[in-house]
Amino acid sequence: MQDPTLLLRDIHQPPAPPFWPPAPGWWLLAGALLLVLGIVMALRWRRTRRRRQIAAIFDNALDEAATPTAEVAAISQLLRRAARRIDPEADRLQGDAWLAFLDRPTGSARRKRRANEAEGRFAGEPGRLLLEGAFRPEVDPADVAALRSLARARFQQWMLGR
Repeated sequence: MQDPTLLLRDIHQPPAPPFWPPAPGWWLLAGALLLVLGIVMALRWRRTRRRRQIAAIFDNALDEAATPTAEVAAISQLLRRAARRIDPEADRLQGDAWLAFLDRPTGSARRKRRANEAEGRFAGEPGRLLLEGAFRPEVDPADVAALRSLARARFQQWMLGR
């Protein structure tokens, strides 16, 4: 028979693990996530800084131009220098072949769609100004401003390698 003084008790569960401090695996995961986040932020900062530097190169070169005619010449020179990054022979193109090269879409599919929306922009009036404006005695500053915005976008696109 059983001894009445010997009572059996139920099985006791151990206490739940504490929430803090986390296990070493969670620390490693948090460290890896912080590392990835830091790398992404550094790359984004670097890309933004590069984009600003390229825009500053374009803007500073045009700010040095005293007249609208000189500004058109500076735009042409900057675009030809940037075109060498896309095709080493591109700076030798003349006339309509140069304008067609300027209108040629580059980059990814999304950017190509955006470029196709703007297709033919250099082949129109801004392109004619780009070809002939540096040789005209008088150039309308409004036309130069339109060319400047279009050329700035293409210059940045080419210099960023897109």
